[in-house]
Amino acid sequence: MDGTVLPESTYTYRVFAFNQYGQNGSNTATIAVPVPVELISFTSKVDNYVVSLFWQTATETNNQGFEIERLQDSKIEKLQDWKTIAFVPGFGTTTEPRSYSFVDEDVATGKYKYRLKQIDLDGSFEYSQEVEAEVKAPNVFSLEQNYPNPFNPSTKIKYTIPEGVRSEKQNVVLKVYDVLGNEVATLINEAQEPGVYEVEFNPSSGIRNLVSGIYFYQLKAGSFAETKKMIILK
Repeated sequence: MDGTVLPESTYTYRVFAFNQYGQNGSNTATIAVPVPVELISFTSKVDNYVVSLFWQTATETNNQGFEIERLQDSKIEKLQDWKTIAFVPGFGTTTEPRSYSFVDEDVATGKYKYRLKQIDLDGSFEYSQEVEAEVKAPNVFSLEQNYPNPFNPSTKIKYTIPEGVRSEKQNVVLKVYDVLGNEVATLINEAQEPGVYEVEFNPSSGIRNLVSGIYFYQLKAGSFAETKKMIILK
């Protein structure tokens, strides 16, 4: 057994045989060492602030899995800035094509690079090629429906602040009102940079323990204002 061979390499061996009279003969064999994991595709897709990665293998040998690494484009010169963000288990050894995916959520605005670190069961590893993804700033204000709705005991509210003319911070106010228009909670009141934000609303943890019923939450930022309805069930 030759344990020194490397993947994606071709080796030639010659075997000599001797008989009792000292005569010898030889035979030559050429052997190509296969790649432990044959990666046939690796792509990325950006949807708002979510980056989805997809990759596929043709065959796998002793594949423990894949570490997913991310690097911001502004720091591309520094290899140590690659950050491991997840691990996806492999299929061990298989001759059938296998498909994988991973979702990198809530990624800030900017350009990124991703790569896969494929790790064998013996600890050896190999890197994939890199793929790029650009997360762009939003261009409109938006206030999403809270989720879950109805809710108990808490819900989450997501909103978007677009890129301004000079990328200035926007003063953002997010408040909750009852059906009579009385303010019952201030969730946000501060200057915020462009981006997607999410805030949790848990009325049972505040000063006022709100009863079941219909409430409204309103987002104000500059000239923008939007209101949506939510329901508390207890």
